[in-house]
Parts: sequence; C-alpha cells; structure tokens
Amino acid sequence: MTTWTGAAPPPAGRIGPAGWLRAALRGAAVLAVTFGGLGLMLLLRLAEAPLFAPRRPLTPWITVAVCRIDLLILGLRLRVSGAPVTGRGAAVANHAGWLDILVLNACQRLCFVSKAEVARWPGIGWLARATGTVFIARDPKAAAAQQRLLADRLRAGDHLLFFPEGTSTDGLRVLPFKPTLFEAFMAEGVRDALAIQPVSVTYRAPEGEDARFYAWWGDMDFAPHAARVMAALRRGTVEVVFHPPLRAGAFASRKALAAACEAAVRSGFRGGADGAGGADGGGGGAA
Repeated sequence: MTTWTGAAPPPAGRIGPAGWLRAALRGAAVLAVTFGGLGLMLLLRLAEAPLFAPRRPLTPWITVAVCRIDLLILGLRLRVSGAPVTGRGAAVANHAGWLDILVLNACQRLCFVSKAEVARWPGIGWLARATGTVFIARDPKAAAAQQRLLADRLRAGDHLLFFPEGTSTDGLRVLPFKPTLFEAFMAEGVRDALAIQPVSVTYRAPEGEDARFYAWWGDMDFAPHAARVMAALRRGTVEVVFHPPLRAGAFASRKALAAACEAAVRSGFRGGADGAGGADGGGGGAA
C-alpha cells in the first residue's frame, strides 16, 4: 500500500484512568464478540459446505452482525443513506483506516480486497482470511494474474469491496482513484453483468475531539489509535452513502469507469477538505 503523507494530527491528549478503564472494557467486549462470532462462523461452515457449496448463504450474516455490535461497543453511530446492491456486483469506497472494515461490513455482506501484507498481521490476518478477503501483492509482474483472480471471484458471485485511492487518508478528503484494479470490472463475462456501486464514508469526531479522530493513516501505530477510539467518552458518527450502481459495460475504459466512481464518491462525501489532498495522493491499488 502506498502511504499518503498528509499533515500529522496534533499530539493526542493523555488518556486518564477512566479512559483506560473504558478502553479495557470495550476492548475486551470487542474481542469477545469478534472471536465468538468467528467461532460460530467456522462451525456453521461445516453445515454450509455439504448443503450449499460453493455458496455461503448463512455465515456472511454473522460478520454483519458482529460488526454492528462492535460499532455499538465503540460508541460509533452508523447512519446509512441509499440502498446497498444485493445482487451480483462490487463496491468502491474512500478509505480512512481500519474502522472502515467494521463500518462497511456492518452495512452489507462483502469480501474486501486488501494488500497481501495484511494476511501476515497477527490476529487481523486470520480474521481477514476467515471472512473471505482477497489479498493482492504489490508486484507488477503478478498484475495480470491478480486481475484474473478478481474477475473469477466476481463471476462466482462474490461481492467485492475495493479502496481505489490506494491508501488511507485523514478522513477529511478523497484522493484520486487509481484505475488499476478497475480492469477486473472490464473482463469478459463481467463488464456486461456487473453493477459497481460507489460508496461515500464520512466520519464525525466526538464533541471536543480533532476532526481526524477516527482516521488512521501514514505511519500511525495501530494500538495507540485503537486505544484512543475505545477510550472516548462521547460518541461519534459515521455516515455511509450508497450511490446508484454503475454498469461497467457503459464505459469505454477502466479509466472512465474509475473517474465516474470517484465523482460519485466525492458527491456524497462530507469531509472538511474534500479533494484538497489530490496533488499529494499515494499510488494505486487496494488498501
């Protein structure tokens, strides 16, 4: 993943004893719900395999339920506008960090497209593999094979979620979309049947916090950021806008499709500096 190097957030205030207590209680609850849901998912897959193979009609809903509960535990209100595509298709969204995984999974059944390094992250990599994440390597020599893999998953009916900015941001802007992965949408047997839905995600910080409170980008460490989110006294909000889906076959090229998706995401984004960081955006690919 190419790192976007925007302005660093101001130094975080000290977490007091009450904040650490909230963080500990919320962290324990999130772990219990997440790994409890994962255990239930693995058990149900034993029944799904002989009855529904290769489809999985039941277990993805466990992921949706777990992510909704986790957001409640974290004190992050979810507001949704528009309707997610329920049939064959894919989604593309702006990206502000790890919370996007919970937010977008709470809205619909998805398979994320992620950088290959995530598969090796302790705990998170295991969860990503269990929920059907597609991992993409940063190797130009493998680009054609990876595009075929993505096209095959789309043909099989998986609903994939891409982050076309290629990196996460401070949550105040949308970076230019990179068209590389849009090539999978133009493949034979995909472009004339696939609906691509642009999705805008905007975070509202708790009262009194920096506007970039929920964003995780650049060289920020995960643990301190997660602790601060879990320690927050007041609740924040995340707004998700599902735009009308686009048909890949209606566009002459992947670049034209990427530009149309970017315009739609920008139209529903409510950040304070939308587009301001376009000139210093990162490289292409999925986050």
